[in-house]
Amino acid sequence: MSTKTSIEWTEHTWNPAVGCTKVSAGCAHCYAEVMARRLKAMGTNGYANGFELTLLPERLDEPLKRRQPTTYFVNSMSDLFHKRIPDSYLDKIFTVIRKSPQHNFQILTKRSERMADYFNGKTPPKNAWLGVTAENRASGLPRLDDLRTIRASVRFISVEPLLEDLGDMDLAGIHWVIVGGESGPKARPMKREWVISIKNKCDEQDVAFFFKQWGGWGVDGKKRAKKLNGRLLDGQTWDAVPGMTFSSI
Repeated sequence: MSTKTSIEWTEHTWNPAVGCTKVSAGCAHCYAEVMARRLKAMGTNGYANGFELTLLPERLDEPLKRRQPTTYFVNSMSDLFHKRIPDSYLDKIFTVIRKSPQHNFQILTKRSERMADYFNGKTPPKNAWLGVTAENRASGLPRLDDLRTIRASVRFISVEPLLEDLGDMDLAGIHWVIVGGESGPKARPMKREWVISIKNKCDEQDVAFFFKQWGGWGVDGKKRAKKLNGRLLDGQTWDAVPGMTFSSI
């Protein structure tokens, strides 16, 4: 079944596929890989293969069974546009999304070219929010151009983990930016000036800005548990979301 989550910018996760492979610097310390191995050791359904890409068609109808309007993060334990997930399976997922107009579905990928190819000549369901990860300039920023080609009702960027100053980032056609630092024992630090630069660009270009967390390094440059570093940026939280409010915020 779908799972309620503590991820600050969503409500539930829905994983009709699990497992992935690394494609860029943002994948180096993947939380999903660590979690999948733990779930395999626990004998959890769906994780018999650990972090190997696995389709789970028995989970496809989960959103159809939930009547309460819910925001779903799709494939939090994978990447929906992984090359080993066939178009025919993507078609089934988006059919479920179209049949669940009471919900919103947030889909985040590092494989932006495949996502753009899949939607070439198609219009995504209105309740499908499409996003890309932009962890650095070299790998992350080119994904924004792929995202802009898609006629999604909401296009968003997850800048997590933020690994460097993203420079003069063009947010044309983007509705929402989420920023967060990396967590975990091998977390790489994030600097305040990188975050403020992105926030300023969101303000200038009228884009909703959401600050998720500092992660494993605080604003003071010291490493500690992410809970202790918190979510405050310059003394306050920044929880803007395009057109809606989450019960978890």
